[in-house]
Amino acid sequence: MAEAPSSPMNPVAETPESHVNGMTTTLPPGSAIKTKTRPRKAPELQTVERRNWLIHLHYVRKEFDVCKQLIREQLEETRGMCEYANYVQGLILRQEGKIQESFELFQLCNILNPSSVENIKQMARALFLLGKHRLAVEAYLQAEMKLDKPDWELHHNLGVCYMHLKDHEGAREQLLYALEQNKHHQTFASLAKIYLLENDIPSAINTYRAAIEYFPENAELHTTLGLLFMQIGKYQQAFEHLGTTLTFDPTNTRAILAAGSMMQSHQDFDVALTKYRVAAQSIPESPPLWNNIAMCFFGKKKYVAAISCLKRANYLAPFDWKILYNLGLVHLTMQQYTSAFHFLSAAVNLRPTKGHIFMLLAIALTYLDDEENARQAYEQAVSLEARDPSVCLNYAIFLKNHDDKEGALRMINEFEVRMVKFRQSTGADLDAEVIENGAKLAMLLGVDGSAFHKKSSHTRLRADDEANQEPVQPANEPPCNSPPPNEDEEITANDNLPEASTILPLEHSIDPAETENLDNKMKESELLATSHMHLMDEEPVMPSGEFLEEGNKNKLEEDLF
Repeated sequence: MAEAPSSPMNPVAETPESHVNGMTTTLPPGSAIKTKTRPRKAPELQTVERRNWLIHLHYVRKEFDVCKQLIREQLEETRGMCEYANYVQGLILRQEGKIQESFELFQLCNILNPSSVENIKQMARALFLLGKHRLAVEAYLQAEMKLDKPDWELHHNLGVCYMHLKDHEGAREQLLYALEQNKHHQTFASLAKIYLLENDIPSAINTYRAAIEYFPENAELHTTLGLLFMQIGKYQQAFEHLGTTLTFDPTNTRAILAAGSMMQSHQDFDVALTKYRVAAQSIPESPPLWNNIAMCFFGKKKYVAAISCLKRANYLAPFDWKILYNLGLVHLTMQQYTSAFHFLSAAVNLRPTKGHIFMLLAIALTYLDDEENARQAYEQAVSLEARDPSVCLNYAIFLKNHDDKEGALRMINEFEVRMVKFRQSTGADLDAEVIENGAKLAMLLGVDGSAFHKKSSHTRLRADDEANQEPVQPANEPPCNSPPPNEDEEITANDNLPEASTILPLEHSIDPAETENLDNKMKESELLATSHMHLMDEEPVMPSGEFLEEGNKNKLEEDLF
């Protein structure tokens, strides 16, 4: 049979061939090449946590705008059921100041995952920031029940909550327990603040000393400890700790102000001004800084510059009584008695319990020829200021100048008693000019002024320094039961003190010309015993007790320096 001719409609079956490495191999008929097919891709599952890593990455970089956009997309896909997205959004809202909104998000996180302790802790923190301290304590206690092991951060925050509730015993217990778990400088600072609130300065100092043993390079701890030593009159130790602060942080403004204040009290005004120049680069609008600069100029007898700086400080802090007091003092020195009366009256209204303000007010009223009100101001000053001898001396001079010899004798005797008590309590002496004026007035009044000449070789202290200074205990561990000092305790004179009311013999005579000269000097020196200027530094109670989280300006005028 003949083969049918091939045509395009009926092609001839070709023998299959295989080409391998350039060689052609004929395959047997009927065999076919099996082609490999790629497996089909598995469908992507929309997991709830698939963007958590990216949200965390942008959050720790503080790229909050991108982070919020990712959170929005994640919540849209999961219909708000992603716990981590809600958690991070709550953290961002809290940093933006939206505390109530963040609290609601943490509540949602707690509903999504009731077993998470972190959600309850964040809820407690939000309650604390909202001022609901008792609810915050309940939330922290609820979180503590779910913990497998102690959490020092939780106990620290519990202590801070108790402190705001004025439960100092509970706060101290929680903070000490937190220190047993972990030594943290903020826990030490919060514990010291509780001791300061209880007026237990020695225990606060011991706590800071213990903290410095663990954190020797922490500038804030050294600064606060230096301020506490200044408060109890331990100036050498205060200067050492402030110097340590400036070694680690040369621009620490609190330490600069405190160190400058100490130099200023030792009449080293140029060095103090150099320190204040450094601080002014960081805090050019600080009222204490400008107050201290002004009193440096006052000590250098540059009264116009002092008034200029005090006016700037008063503009920045119009209700600070110390600035108003110093303004009154400088105006009195410049014999601008009406202006002095204006500022001293404002200071009295702000702080009516300070005897020194009434004393300066009485001096201003004396020069304004208001004898009755001046006498009342002096009486108020003597009753309020029970330790400073200069108040009695000024009142005695006033009474002598107004022919009240009996009242002057009473005040000069009181001045002598206070001066002896001051020497015994502080181991130091009053200003030489004050003692000299007291001796002259005693001579005029016929009083034995032998006690005025028993000067001490110690460094002079201010009359308003604390009389009782108990030695500080060594700092091994922060004590918790040291008794607070009694600031109102009076110092009684010993029995062997010289009698303050001894009168000179009648045969002792004074030259009338000398008497007139002394009387004129007493009238001119009525202000000499009043230069009790107030220097300002940061308050020692600085630790804010805040919770623990997880996770060049205006230039000074050159002419003033």
